[in-house]
Amino acid sequence: MAGIVVIGAGQAGASCVAKLRALGYEGSLTLIGQEPTPPYQRPPLSKKYLLGEMELERLFLRPESYYAENGIDLRLNETVTAIDRHDRVVIAGGQSVPYDDLVLTTGSVPRRLPASAGGDLDGVYTVRDLWDVDRMAPEFTEGRRVLIVGGGYIGLEAAAVAASRGLGVTLVEMADRILQRVAARETSDYFRALHARHGVDIREGVGLDTLLGKGRVEGARLTDGSRIEADFVIVGVGITPATALAEAAGLEIENGIKVDAQGRTSDAHIWAAGDCASFPHEGQRIRLESVPNAIDMAECVAENIMGAGKTYVPQPWFWSDQYDVKLQIAGLNTGYDRVVTRPGDGAGQVSFWYYRGGRLLAVDAMNAPRAYMVGKRLIDAGKSADPEVVADPESDLKALLKP
Repeated sequence: MAGIVVIGAGQAGASCVAKLRALGYEGSLTLIGQEPTPPYQRPPLSKKYLLGEMELERLFLRPESYYAENGIDLRLNETVTAIDRHDRVVIAGGQSVPYDDLVLTTGSVPRRLPASAGGDLDGVYTVRDLWDVDRMAPEFTEGRRVLIVGGGYIGLEAAAVAASRGLGVTLVEMADRILQRVAARETSDYFRALHARHGVDIREGVGLDTLLGKGRVEGARLTDGSRIEADFVIVGVGITPATALAEAAGLEIENGIKVDAQGRTSDAHIWAAGDCASFPHEGQRIRLESVPNAIDMAECVAENIMGAGKTYVPQPWFWSDQYDVKLQIAGLNTGYDRVVTRPGDGAGQVSFWYYRGGRLLAVDAMNAPRAYMVGKRLIDAGKSADPEVVADPESDLKALLKP
C-alpha cells in the first residue's frame, strides 16, 4: 500500500491528515508543504502576529512533534513539481512519492500588481503567508505612510493595524464602495465610518494607475490623476485558487479544482479541499475562501477516503477583526434582494440580515454575538425569521429559535 499523500500544509491539509488518523487510518500518510514552517493559522498573521501580540509558536495549529508522534511524514520546504496520474506518484524535492489516494489542499495565491504598474518595486507587499508578514513588519513604524490597494476585508484589516500603530493610511478602492463584492451597502457604510473615525483616508471609485519610485516605492498615481506619497504599499486585491499543479496533471478546472459533492476530482484517486476547490451547492458551483470551509471540507474528504460516502454541505461562516469591532458573518448573501437592520444594545452594535424573498440567506453582525448566533442557527437549519420581528429591537431574538 502506497498510502495517502496530501499536498499543501495549510489549514485544510493539516485538518485532513489529523482527521484520517482520528478515523483510524493506519497506512502511510505524507503531508507536503512549500513553507519551512509547520502548518499554522493564517488569520492572526495580519492582526495579532503583525502587532507583535502573538509569538510564532502560538500560530502553529499543532505542536511540531504531533506529526512524528502520529506517524505523519511532514515534508516542509518542498515543492511538488508534478503529479503522475498513471503511475500514481508525485514528484517532490526530486523524489517520487507514491500514493493510493492524493489530496490537493494547495490553497490560493494573492493577486499581485504587474511590473508595469510598479508591482516589482521594493516596499510593495501582499498579505498571505508568514514570509509576507515577517518582511513587512518593520515597515509599521509610527508616522510612516502606507497606501493600501483594495477595499476588501484583507485591505481593511491591514488599514486597521496600520492606523492603530500610528501610521498615515490611505486606502483606494476601484469599485464604487469598499466591500462591494462581498457585502451590502449598509455594511460598507458601517466600516467606512469606523475607519474614518481612526483617521484612514478611504478613496472609493478610484483605482491605482501606477506606483512611483526608482528601485523602491515612493508614492502612487491614481486613476483620477492625483498623486500620493507612500513609504510602502500593501496590495489586497483578492486571491486566485492555486490550480497550476492540478491543471498540469489534466484535472478538470472550473473556478478552482472541480470536485464532486464528496470532494473527488475528475480522477477517482485524487481529491481536493479548501480554497483551491470548487464544489456543487444548491444547484450552483461555488468556492469558499475561509478557515471553516478549509477545515470542514478537508475533514469530509478524509471521511470519504475512508468510505463514508458523505456529501459535503457547507455551513458558511466568516469573521473579521478591525479595531475594537468583531464582524461575524453567517451564511452566503448571494442573490439577496432585501437587507433588514437590527439595532444592537450598545454603541457600534448592529446586524444586517440578508433576504431573498422570504428566505434568510446571511447575517453580518458587528459586535452583536447574539444576533450572529441566532442567525447562524436559523440558516444552518434552513429556517428563516420574520423580517419585521428581526427589525424590532424590542423583540426577543432567541424566541426565533423555538420550534
